[in-house]
Amino acid sequence: MIGAIFAGYSQASYRAEWGAFNFAAQSLAAERFEQTRGCRWDRDAATNNFVSANFPPQVLPLDLPVNNQAIYGTNYTVITDLSLDPPIKMVRVDCIWTFPRSGKNYTNSVVSYRAPDN
Repeated sequence: MIGAIFAGYSQASYRAEWGAFNFAAQSLAAERFEQTRGCRWDRDAATNNFVSANFPPQVLPLDLPVNNQAIYGTNYTVITDLSLDPPIKMVRVDCIWTFPRSGKNYTNSVVSYRAPDN
């Protein structure tokens, strides 16, 4: 009986810690996505800043209080042309992170569509 209680507590602790890391990674991906939303996309301008090349991979610490150990997530941003008439692009941000307890990699993604500013 005590073993079952300990196993249940251990599993609950593991899942709570994983959930905190997962939420921090999702927030990191959403932050990068908001940066792409803030980028101007003017079809009439000579230059277009709303391209994947302007959003290189970004390595940032996950916002979690961990004992003297920084856990990092890497954001990858892909902007794809879906349609020229009407102009629509798809924005996808993937945050890849490693859960320290298991060493497994996980990916959190944010995907949306966007039309030009003008």
